[in-house]
Amino acid sequence: MNEYMNILVAVDGSSEAKQAFYKSLEVVKHEENARLHIVSVIDIFSIDEDDTSYLEREEQRIGDLLNSYITLAKEKGIDDVETYIKHGDPKVSISKELAQVIEADLIVCGAQGVKNVEHFFLGSVSEAIVLTASCDVLVVRGSVK
Repeated sequence: MNEYMNILVAVDGSSEAKQAFYKSLEVVKHEENARLHIVSVIDIFSIDEDDTSYLEREEQRIGDLLNSYITLAKEKGIDDVETYIKHGDPKVSISKELAQVIEADLIVCGAQGVKNVEHFFLGSVSEAIVLTASCDVLVVRGSVK
């Protein structure tokens, strides 16, 4: 098995992303000196430019989510955790931007996230990550136990 030093997990508040987060904790615990990077991309292209209150609420929701994931990681004995909130298109930002900045060896994501209707028309974020990532990708299926 490859040694993964920088593990990026993409979260959005969905149950699939939560399952991916828990799987990323398992991977980090099995890798010596691994760092966990929890990322979330707020899709600003799906909101009205003038709706700053929505953006503020979404930033607060994601910030709270990331803080709860930091707490959960620390409870599992994982202290080397960084979080990132980015605005943009998750299909591009995760694999082409954040993964490069983080120097990710592995991207972990859920099979489908919050926007299941969008998937029907445009394809899923996880599909885009698999197609464009320059590192290994683990797509997690299933529900949180």
